[in-house]
Amino acid sequence: MNSHFLAFIEEQMYLKRNAKRSVQTYLKWINGFIRFHNNQHPSVLFDQHAEQYLSYLVKQKKVAPNTQSVALNALGFLFKEIIKRPLSLELKFVKSGLQTKLPTVLTVAEIQQLFLHINIHYKLPAGLLYGSGLRLMECLRLRTQDIDFDFKNIRIWDGKGGKHRVVTLEEDLMIPLRSQIQLVNHYLSLDRINKSYAGVYMPLGLRIKSPNSKFTVRWHYLLPSKTLSIDPESKLKRLHHIHESSLRKAITADQVTAGIEKKVSPHTLRHSFATHLLDNGADIRTVQDQLGHADLRTTQIYTHIL
Repeated sequence: MNSHFLAFIEEQMYLKRNAKRSVQTYLKWINGFIRFHNNQHPSVLFDQHAEQYLSYLVKQKKVAPNTQSVALNALGFLFKEIIKRPLSLELKFVKSGLQTKLPTVLTVAEIQQLFLHINIHYKLPAGLLYGSGLRLMECLRLRTQDIDFDFKNIRIWDGKGGKHRVVTLEEDLMIPLRSQIQLVNHYLSLDRINKSYAGVYMPLGLRIKSPNSKFTVRWHYLLPSKTLSIDPESKLKRLHHIHESSLRKAITADQVTAGIEKKVSPHTLRHSFATHLLDNGADIRTVQDQLGHADLRTTQIYTHIL
């Protein structure tokens, strides 16, 4: 399959304001779908071809229900937005019957041990993951203005499912966060000297309404990268947030250093936050709101751990 087609899909996804991670995930499944059908162009493929691929993922690849759902969403985007021929809402394919695994949760003692050994450069984002129960990308996409010191909360914009919510801010993070915002302001003062610096990435509407906001500290990422990079949409030089893989690798390495035998990832800190909250007597609806779960049944998995 000609890669120009995938490049076109990538361009269209960025134009529709899809996140970089979503773009990469969709391209992976669309590429897999095309290869499964011997590199035929999707314009000559139909519902039955999508059904065959989705069934193959379950019968041969043994994927979990969530993974199959992501693949289905990718194909849905392909046919609706690119081919302009939406898939049927009544596709008939083998659905994954794998049981959802219980999440890994650290004890309070293990959390304390991990934070004693965590890399100083990643201690703040790890603290936000555990202290407020954020998803990885919700944490990394925070802007400095999303921290409300007066009401001790954090505003999450466009979380999973495009939803907004407000979560509590851990008291112990107040001072480190103030220091971090000062650091971001310092980075900005240095970047503005660079004539090629085009400012931070801004949502489309605000980009038009307030063109100068891209150079203000309040819109800059709370956890910025150390270097400027090229924005894949505009091809301009901007300051992005730290890469998710960096935080994942740091937490995995620190887990080993801390002598924790459980497999730890950024999401483990979110799971631990929810479980400890329930264990301390929090109402399950409160935990649901904190985590941003659309369905209470998703939150109830933590009661099984307890």
